Amino acid sequence: MLDALGQPGRVLLLGGTSEIGTEILAALGARPETEVILAGRDQQRLTAAGKALEYQVRTVAYDATALDTHEGVIGRVFDAGDVDIVISAAGILIPQETLERDPRQAGLLVDTNFTGHVTTLLAVAARMRAQGHGVIVVLSSVAAVRPRKANLVYGAAKAGLDAFARGLADSLRGTGVRVLLVRPGFVTGRMTGGMTPAPLATTPAAVGAATAAALATGASTVWVPRPLAVLAAAMRLAPRPIWRRMSR
Repeated sequence: MLDALGQPGRVLLLGGTSEIGTEILAALGARPETEVILAGRDQQRLTAAGKALEYQVRTVAYDATALDTHEGVIGRVFDAGDVDIVISAAGILIPQETLERDPRQAGLLVDTNFTGHVTTLLAVAARMRAQGHGVIVVLSSVAAVRPRKANLVYGAAKAGLDAFARGLADSLRGTGVRVLLVRPGFVTGRMTGGMTPAPLATTPAAVGAATAAALATGASTVWVPRPLAVLAAAMRLAPRPIWRRMSR
């Protein structure tokens, strides 16, 4: 449970090597004795990510696509004590042309960016309801607002995740548990390496700082950067013939 100063005692990062996820952890500015659990597939990378954090870090094995393991993973983490913040950051980005050549890769992307979040966060929500408190941070994207032909599978997966997070937030109202939905624009980092940044591009550190600030204020949604909310409104209103001509 949060201490008298509002500091978390335990934090779980799903997708434990995520650049945005680890930047959120760093931006929290929590006490050094805070326990941070990094959950992911690559033990070597998890260990390296943990060494860069000034917390008490441990790691657990977690694969976003191994749907039948998620309830067990979450159960073991919560059995060791209450978890104050869960950050759901697992994600991959595969070029649309690759997905069109190999639809199995499209299935992998959807399982990682959407389905795995659903099965994991339903287990998290049940545990947080039982403990009576907690925050679930869900990393969505501006791509969820209106999928484009250039990234239709990724956009569709993020749109599903965004809708799920909003519904989950409504279902948790009055339980002491809340959902923070984070909608960044183009994020320059490992996942987007080699790509030309889109307008209003941001960085993992900026997303981390904005998310930490939103956690402190009790916000339910945060756009990074803030002007992205205006752009998103325009995206929703663009006539479909014009939208089809959008290359990015």
